[in-house]
Amino acid sequence: MAAALAGTTLPGTAMAQAPAWPSKPIKLVVPYAPGGATDILARLVATHLQTGLGQNVVVENRPGASGVLGNDAVAKSAPDGHTVLLGITAIIQSATLLKLPYDPYKDLAPVAMLASSTSLLAVPKTLPVKNVAEFVALVKSQPGKHSYGTYGAGSSSHIQGEALKAQAGLDLVHVPYKGAAPMVTDLLGGQISAAFVDAGTARAHVGAGAFKVLAVTGTERLKMAPDAPVLSELGYQHFDPKGWFGFFVPAGTPAPVISKLSAEIARITRLPEVSKRIDELGQVPVGSTPEAFAEAIRKDGPLYARLIKDLNIKLD
Repeated sequence: MAAALAGTTLPGTAMAQAPAWPSKPIKLVVPYAPGGATDILARLVATHLQTGLGQNVVVENRPGASGVLGNDAVAKSAPDGHTVLLGITAIIQSATLLKLPYDPYKDLAPVAMLASSTSLLAVPKTLPVKNVAEFVALVKSQPGKHSYGTYGAGSSSHIQGEALKAQAGLDLVHVPYKGAAPMVTDLLGGQISAAFVDAGTARAHVGAGAFKVLAVTGTERLKMAPDAPVLSELGYQHFDPKGWFGFFVPAGTPAPVISKLSAEIARITRLPEVSKRIDELGQVPVGSTPEAFAEAIRKDGPLYARLIKDLNIKLD
């Protein structure tokens, strides 16, 4: 990422010679199936991006291999600003989990973080605990009886669950699901004892009081669960990184293009109807600069790599 960013700074003469952008329709690649949060956010931004840039913006879903197929397609596209990716935190996590056909740090250039998200440590309403300390005590008193769910092996929820297990010394069975929806269904039904649920998925259930929230990840408490402490408040480490949705272009894309696209995304993020919709999805609007997004990646990437290796997290 640093190398890609460094290569985007051009002298004034080069900027003057750069062709007008955009000169043709823009393809916005979503590396996941239609209907999910990434797809919803992409289409939300695309509508306003089209108006602001004066060119059609076509959202193209390229699902497969946990986002790798779509990410790879963008990484190998022409670096002219007409192919854009809306990716998630898994881009940097997968660099340690998989042998990728591209290098996310060298082949993709950060444009802007659109939104960030945290996770909630949730348990069923029927579980007889009120806080993390009581949850830890219960699990330790009943070894082999409890499990935690995730929305997929190698996901943020998996990393968070294993980090809690290791630091609290818990005997918890990992139950991976194919997405957050079936995981939450089993959490509500008491088939699993706990789960780290992303804020977007958790929002409606928290409002309805459908499960208990014991703590949250990130660096500050959440409005939707103000009484739930941040895990770092309780002495647990490495839960600070937030999940994110961010825009990328192929490395080598001219700096003026990246700058213009980033500024347009920031403008769109500040629109009341857009920020409201992002909030409704349980995310926090950001609209960052390329430099700020690259700095977040430089900070979080090595941490995820170390956690994945230390916790022996695998995809199988």
